[in-house]
Amino acid sequence: MNFIFISPNFPHTYWLFCDRLRKNGVNILGIGDSSYQSLEEPLKKALVEYYKVGSLENYDEVYNAVEFFTKKYGKIDWLESNNEYWLEQDAKLRSAFNIVTGINLDEIKNWKHKSIMHKIYKEAGIPTARQHIVSTVDAAKNFISEIGGFPVIVKPDVGVGAAHTSKIENEVQLLDFYKTKSDVSYVMEEFIEGNVCSYDAIVNSKSEPLFESMTDWPPSIADIVNKGLNLSYYTTTKMSEKLRVLGRKALKAFNVKSRFVHLEFFCLTKSYDGIGEKGDFAALEVNMRPAGGYTPDMMNFAHSTDVYQIWADMVTDDKRILPESDKHQYCVYAGRKNQYSYYYSHQDVLKRYSSKIVMCECMPELMWETMGCQMYTACFSDIDDVHEFIDFVHKKAE
Repeated sequence: MNFIFISPNFPHTYWLFCDRLRKNGVNILGIGDSSYQSLEEPLKKALVEYYKVGSLENYDEVYNAVEFFTKKYGKIDWLESNNEYWLEQDAKLRSAFNIVTGINLDEIKNWKHKSIMHKIYKEAGIPTARQHIVSTVDAAKNFISEIGGFPVIVKPDVGVGAAHTSKIENEVQLLDFYKTKSDVSYVMEEFIEGNVCSYDAIVNSKSEPLFESMTDWPPSIADIVNKGLNLSYYTTTKMSEKLRVLGRKALKAFNVKSRFVHLEFFCLTKSYDGIGEKGDFAALEVNMRPAGGYTPDMMNFAHSTDVYQIWADMVTDDKRILPESDKHQYCVYAGRKNQYSYYYSHQDVLKRYSSKIVMCECMPELMWETMGCQMYTACFSDIDDVHEFIDFVHKKAE
């Protein structure tokens, strides 16, 4: 089997996807814009060959790389980046080279456009916020009146993460949005009070989950970016059955096959007519790639498993081979930002939680705005210890 992995060195733990595939006997062919010399040694060992392009943004260069590998190694069976930013380009390349193991260019719109996601949710009977495709100010005012008034959320119909997402709380802010918004298409949604939780799964070719996990994301990434908050979140094996049911329904509705996915939901903190009661879940958006940052590694710690191997077995065997563990715990992430002073020093954190910390490092600058500059990841068996850890790491100096 020939597998092209796009940008296998970012995030840097993605070498593990390549390593597990290689152990399963797959030829891993990497395409990236970093030099071969800069790649970490474990990644170099996993790759059969690496093709450096000047820029992954340049489709023609990447196309030429895929064409080179096709001529040298024969038919390409899989092409994947597992990265939100490259999903559309991945689909375009699959269509160009008739690679049928992933989403093609005609289907990608269902995964990229929030307006289409909303339609699919509604057709599948999955609760979600009411939505309006932004057009005129008068149309927006009518929508806001229909949902009972401000606040509303506006965000690009197609976008990665929380970029250009904002909360509009009054008519002055609404008019200002229309004066300053870019030319891209936006959607407007009723504001829902709730904590963001994700249904994360590795899915086989029949849209059946081989692995499932839940991640709790308080506060939201939008608040992290827009309000400059510190990020904290945790992964757990203790998934709500309500979330599991909706997550599996979403897999079928979006025809998810042979992928590692990250589906976001609100856990409602108050009741909403037509959506659900407090404690119910409402769909937010689908992300047809693994959760960002070190979340796959956190799943490993929480579930005492190896999601990279489960994913690789899905690719080569379309089933789960690694047995489930009976050990369950919480794995929590807490990040610090350089612009703040903290009550407890870095050494204080390491000393107090030395037996619990499983990862500790400075984050790449690209992730500072969301993930923080310094991260600490630890494991606990009790949820109260999770919150105590977050409070300790994030406590600011007076």
